[in-house]
Amino acid sequence: MSKLKQIAMHREELEALKLCDLDGLTQAEAGKRMGVSRGTIQRILSSARKKVATALSKCQAIVFK
Repeated sequence: MSKLKQIAMHREELEALKLCDLDGLTQAEAGKRMGVSRGTIQRILSSARKKVATALSKCQAIVFK
């Protein structure tokens, strides 16, 4: 694992992924739970999903910060 390139994922990115993709909340509902706007959730989700897709497709490690 130490030889793999690492991608840092922040806690809010993981939380947004969980709320929207695992729990099935809308972006607006997730935003209310996290205390941010729907637009902010959309930005956070976009970043998180890109990181996950990159890590999976390029065999890289996700490191939670």
